[in-house]
Amino acid sequence: MSDRRALITGITGQDGSYLAELLLDEGYQVFGMVRRASTESSERIAHLAGRVTLLQADLLDQFSLVGALEEARPTEVYNLAAQSFVPTSWRQPVLTAEFSGVGVTRMLEAIRMVDPSVRFYQASSSEMFGKVPEAPQNELTPFYPRSPYGVAKAYGHFITVNYRESYDLFAVSGILFNHESPRRGLEFVTRKITDGAARIKLGLADELRLGNLDAKRDWGFAGDYVRAMLMMLRHHEPTDYVVASGEEHSVRDLVELAFEHVGLDPERHVRVDPAFVRPTESDRLVGDASKARRELGWEPRVSFREMVEMMVDADLARLGERHDVTV
Repeated sequence: MSDRRALITGITGQDGSYLAELLLDEGYQVFGMVRRASTESSERIAHLAGRVTLLQADLLDQFSLVGALEEARPTEVYNLAAQSFVPTSWRQPVLTAEFSGVGVTRMLEAIRMVDPSVRFYQASSSEMFGKVPEAPQNELTPFYPRSPYGVAKAYGHFITVNYRESYDLFAVSGILFNHESPRRGLEFVTRKITDGAARIKLGLADELRLGNLDAKRDWGFAGDYVRAMLMMLRHHEPTDYVVASGEEHSVRDLVELAFEHVGLDPERHVRVDPAFVRPTESDRLVGDASKARRELGWEPRVSFREMVEMMVDADLARLGERHDVTV
């Protein structure tokens, strides 16, 4: 049995599934935390059945977190669980605050109670920057979140810093900019676009409705970003890092690449729908990951184009198989 044991909250999500694969490859014994009443699919980790141990616990329940830690006895905890969809945070701001903000405190308290030697990773977000005073953003850029999600993440970030400085915990935050993959949820704009392009190509749809096509983000590949998480917990000193590609792309850029990959003209199929425009939009979010590159040796391996094409190809294969159609 490995003496390296990791507990991942949010293991059924995009990042959790890639991180579980990475840790297993590194020889870890991997535990995943799931909510008993959760309706979230475990499809992303189905291929890991028998290789990971799932434990029932909830970021809303302090005692369940203590129980999970006592059962798993991890050397590392990766807190990836959150209400992570920004539009939902406007409809459920209090729940978002409980999961993505206060839930971090509950986990840190549980670690402090059970085993303060545990190394803790908190999934922070570029959405904390929001209304940015400068571009690109680095670890010293002030936060000005523009959504309940961003506000909750800022709380989670600062409480992690506080526990590191107050209790000498090895606790770090990865300020990750947008990162995508074929495992991204269909509600996210990147996957909505690649799924839409695939559906139109296969004759399963005729149009795709989107919000602000001029919104810009720094998008990278999720598999690259979970490597940075592991590197942070292996570093000799606990500190926070921006993880980003350093490249800025608009939603329109992503649409054009996706539709180009399947030989379609987006002008004929993409429509702007005001219903999908956010109440407030973050400004230019583009990250400066020079600290992570310098201190961790981290580098992204998958380009923006390669990521988009990978996602489109995966959606074509999934939809083609499901509907028995071919390109």
